[in-house]
Amino acid sequence: MIETLISFALATLLLALSPGPDNIFVLTQSVARGSKYGIAIASGLITGCIVHTSVVALGFAVIIRDNQWLLYSIKIAGAIYLLYLAFKIYKSDASIEFGYSETSSQSLWKLYKVGITMNLLNPKVTLFFLALLPQFVITNSYPDWIQIYILGSVFMLVSLFTFYTIALLAGKAASFIKTSTWFTLAMKWIQIVVFIGIAIFILVN
Repeated sequence: MIETLISFALATLLLALSPGPDNIFVLTQSVARGSKYGIAIASGLITGCIVHTSVVALGFAVIIRDNQWLLYSIKIAGAIYLLYLAFKIYKSDASIEFGYSETSSQSLWKLYKVGITMNLLNPKVTLFFLALLPQFVITNSYPDWIQIYILGSVFMLVSLFTFYTIALLAGKAASFIKTSTWFTLAMKWIQIVVFIGIAIFILVN
């Protein structure tokens, strides 16, 4: 079991480090706003993985996979939500604050919820877990659902550590140049492109 968990953790680390919608989003938010905002997004994304793990462990992922209308409905809802966020950034000024006037703690909470919502409205995460986690389940060992939760927990811990590291490094690098007007304006449009890109990714994959 230990050898399997180590192998799974290494595979998860490679996946978390490879360019993808989640870590690119954490990166852009950290560069645009600072490390703590990237950490808030990462925390929300990983919190959503708890639901995806439960869906797989309890067998509901098969229902989503086998019902195309449900799968497409979730994908469309996710894409619309991301396009809405892109529009909110477009309507905001170059400070890139989603148009919110809340205090810092409220803004962090908003971004945390954005991360959760983005993750939950991407059914590909559930299908990815359905394809990946059972491959590491050991027969004639603990019940499958317990092993799924253990593997899901390892996935979340490794991914969270990786995303936090990305957020901290990106935030440090951004602190040297984020006071310039061209930088904040460029990051505004980069975020818009990232949101639209993730929406397209969800729809076409």
